Order: sequence, then structure tokens, then C-alpha cells
Amino acid sequence: MIAGNRKFPLLFAQAARKRGVRKLVAVAFEGETEPELSKFVDVIEWVKLGQLGELIQRFKKHGIKEVVMVGQIAPKNLFARISLDLRMTVLLAKLRTRNAGTIFGAIGNELAKDGLVLIPHASYLEEFIPKAGPLTRSNPTPQQRQDIDFGLKVARSIAALDIGQTVVVKEGAVLAVEALEGTDACLARGGELGQGGAVAVKVTKPGQDMRFDIPVVGMTTVETAKKAGIAVLAVEAGKTLLLEREEIVREADKHNICLLAFE
Repeated sequence: MIAGNRKFPLLFAQAARKRGVRKLVAVAFEGETEPELSKFVDVIEWVKLGQLGELIQRFKKHGIKEVVMVGQIAPKNLFARISLDLRMTVLLAKLRTRNAGTIFGAIGNELAKDGLVLIPHASYLEEFIPKAGPLTRSNPTPQQRQDIDFGLKVARSIAALDIGQTVVVKEGAVLAVEALEGTDACLARGGELGQGGAVAVKVTKPGQDMRFDIPVVGMTTVETAKKAGIAVLAVEAGKTLLLEREEIVREADKHNICLLAFE
């Protein structure tokens, strides 16, 4: 596991064990990854963000052949003045565009050069990927359904331009568009402008590489929506991970947030 931040790596480790994975080695990032991950894996190796050569060597030391990327790296840290090793410096220098997709895709190619196959993590997480339909007790109102359709068009447009994958709308007006700051900041900004009752729509982008870039909704997302006064969270069925699914649905119901998966 290349383990990023928040709870995703911990949940993935538990799900992988249930699926019969016998050996789990995590390469974790100082200042990003939750130290608690060490309780759920056989080995945890700590490296600094930007040390690609060292990351690869740690996997090779343990005879690892298959690798998954789980958890986020704070978007701002992708462009922070971190200490890059030579391999990462050369990788970035070759990229014409630099965003999460191009950077992590290039890292996957570098792993392959050393015999490490980057595989999708979704196959271990089917229970966290919702099918189409309402996930909470409440359903969208007719106006909110119109906003979902409108938000879907806008979200797909910005996703196709690789700007972001989440929008917040209300009564046919765009309140916020996600960019590098991430989903939670977009929800907070849009919810503040909407002053209650806003609708958030999250999509995948065309050609999205599901090995490392599947959209994720976690408890932090729901808590942010609650504070921002977001009324509806609409996500793409079959292509979105709901981490801590039962807790998310329970929390959304508690605060009368409609959580919906659309085709």
C-alpha cells in the first residue's frame, strides 16, 4: 500500500484482510499518513513525501509485486516546496501538465519499471461502492432533482476540463466549483453562499484512472456538508467510495441530508 492521509488506508487494510490478503506492507508518508495504520498491516515503512526512489526500494526490500494507492495526499502538498529526490524531479520535469491524475499516473509508470504493478483498489471494496438510488431516508424535492440534473451537467463539464469533480448549486445557480483545494473546501464555500438548501454533485472525469483516483466520500465530507448547510449530496453510482458507509448514512439521516447515488 502507498498510504496517504485520513482513514481510507486503515479501512482498506481491514477490507483486504477480509478478502484473504496475507501480507500487507505499507509505505507511509511522514506528516500525512495516520500512525494508527501500523496496527492493521504487517510492516509499515515511513518515507518523506517526494522520495520516489526510496518508496520503490522499500517495496522491493519486502518482495512486493502488487501495489495499491489508497488515501489522499493534501492537494497543496503536491506543489509544496518539499524535498524531491532525483527520480521524482525527473518525473515531474517530463510532465507537460501537473495535476493529481498526471502525477500519480506517472508514478504508476515508474513503479512498473521496477516490476511493481499498480492495481485498482476497488475490487477489495465492493461493499463501500453504492448502487443507484437514495442511500438515506429522505429523497430530493422536485427543485433539488432539477438542481441535481443541472449540477451534473456542470460537474461533467469541469471534470472534462480536469478542473475538479464537485460543484455546489442552488435553484439553477452555480455557487462553487471544486479546484485544487478539494471537495470539502468547495462544499464549505458553496454552502456559505447558499445559506442552506444547496445541492452538491460529485462525478468521475472522462478516462479517470480508477487505480488511484476513484472519488471518495467520507465522514469528513458529511460533517462539512452539515456545517455548510448542504441539503443534498449526489454521487455517481458504481464509481464512488463511501468510506465508513453505515456511519455516513446514519450521520446524514441525523442531520436531514439526502445522500443519493445516480446512474
